Amino acid sequence: MKKNNSVAAAAPWTGMVPVDDTALAVTDTGGPGIPVVYLNGQFATQGYWRRTVAELGPGWRHITYDERARGRKSKTSADYSFEAAVRDVDAVLTARGVERAVLVGWSYGAVVAAHWAARNPDRTVGAVLVDGAFPYDWLDEAMEQRIRKLFRRLAWFAPLLRPTGLVPRMTAAQQADSNIELGRLSRESELGPVLDDITVPVRYVVASGASFGSRGDEQERIRAGLDAATARNANIRIAAKVASNHGAILRKDFRAIAEAVREVGGLGGE
Repeated sequence: MKKNNSVAAAAPWTGMVPVDDTALAVTDTGGPGIPVVYLNGQFATQGYWRRTVAELGPGWRHITYDERARGRKSKTSADYSFEAAVRDVDAVLTARGVERAVLVGWSYGAVVAAHWAARNPDRTVGAVLVDGAFPYDWLDEAMEQRIRKLFRRLAWFAPLLRPTGLVPRMTAAQQADSNIELGRLSRESELGPVLDDITVPVRYVVASGASFGSRGDEQERIRAGLDAATARNANIRIAAKVASNHGAILRKDFRAIAEAVREVGGLGGE
């Protein structure tokens, strides 16, 4: 594996990174290896990446963090928008003195990674997008109502789980709004041009079967939206199609994710 010679080796660090009106809980393993920043699923936490981090090992510099109001320590905010999530990548990398990094995003985090890589090619070694960032028009009025109903139904037990960090400290309406915004950003007319603009190596690790809240073959139809993007942009390839479903992929297929990281790190880590 190539070393990231443009950035001095950093000592391991855990702490809070201020950004806007909030602060994010960040863990940085340090070391001289190529930095890898992990972008979580929409309401997930940095702990989901532990198997991938362990599989890649200490030859890489691993940076994980909990987004706004996620986990046990990251603070709440007045802004849970997608653009805020993109700004948070900048804030974390700047705070940790990282010039270039591999981005690894799962689900919502994959869309964040795609946007950040397209906007910041000089700062992106490459990206691994894990079962997310599929350009497909899955949001309509009926789906929007379904999303709002789902989060209202989940709201009754959320206060019981918030102290554990397993659910975000966001209202049901805020969570629904975030999910609906993701649907709008995932439309072919919105996400397609973002993927077309990417000039760094991108590898997808794609799950099989359903995701939480999906029905029938909805999720597989959404994944099929990637075919046109890979045909248009030679920088983007599918590294693996794995047996795990959307929710289990980080737990069961971390080896495939780690292998994709090694590939893009080797291609872009000069």
